[in-house]
Amino acid sequence: MQQRLHKRMEAPGGTGNSVKWAYEESNRWGYLTDDFALCQIGTQQSPIDLKLSGGISHTHCPRFNYSNPVTGHLHNWGYGPSMTFNHPKGKYTCLPSMSFQEKAGQANETVYLTGWHIHAPADHTVEGYRSRAELHFVHVDAKGKPRAVLAFRIDPGTCDSRSSFLDDLPELVHCKDMKTMKTVKNFMPKAVLAEVGWFHEFWTYKGSLTSPPCTEGIRWFVARNVLYVGDKQMQDILYHSKYAARETQEIWQHQINV
Repeated sequence: MQQRLHKRMEAPGGTGNSVKWAYEESNRWGYLTDDFALCQIGTQQSPIDLKLSGGISHTHCPRFNYSNPVTGHLHNWGYGPSMTFNHPKGKYTCLPSMSFQEKAGQANETVYLTGWHIHAPADHTVEGYRSRAELHFVHVDAKGKPRAVLAFRIDPGTCDSRSSFLDDLPELVHCKDMKTMKTVKNFMPKAVLAEVGWFHEFWTYKGSLTSPPCTEGIRWFVARNVLYVGDKQMQDILYHSKYAARETQEIWQHQINV
């Protein structure tokens, strides 16, 4: 079978070598270059399979400050719809924020929402089931380093299901072309929280980015409630997406719900 290569990445370190990688062969990323070594040897790699029998988290509860609307650009990140929020260069503390306590006894840590993107199918699985898509809200620390991700599994619901979050993004139909960018004003990121019960039930664990170089040190929050969308909304997501799910990783030092 011919390998499908959807993306070119410049290898870190200024080597000038373009390293090709594909989601369909995610089990080989660590062999492509030493810069991707964590993809092979990391102890907290994402995504993972989550268990209903394991219960939900009672620690690291996220607190959201998503009250203010933001302006951003809707575009295709190479694999599906995404949105990047506007902010002054190098300044992240003006963005919507979330706080959580990493360790008992420590002060709450605050991270800042820089945007979102969609994977299709979903990265995470639950009891082996993989939803049709997954929405990631990506948060960074005050210096812009990726630190935490909110994950929303997406599936089509009943005939009456519809996501108001997606209703607010009519430009989604223009997202197949990677070069097309649409400005979205007064976007309210908190709208999607209500559709999954405000993250009152979630799994959390220590993980990594789900694409090379598979950087670890990411706090994951995965909503237990599924984000149900209408059939047409689901079709729009799938039409504008390419396969973007990494193979689930073996549990090691992830400290799920701990």
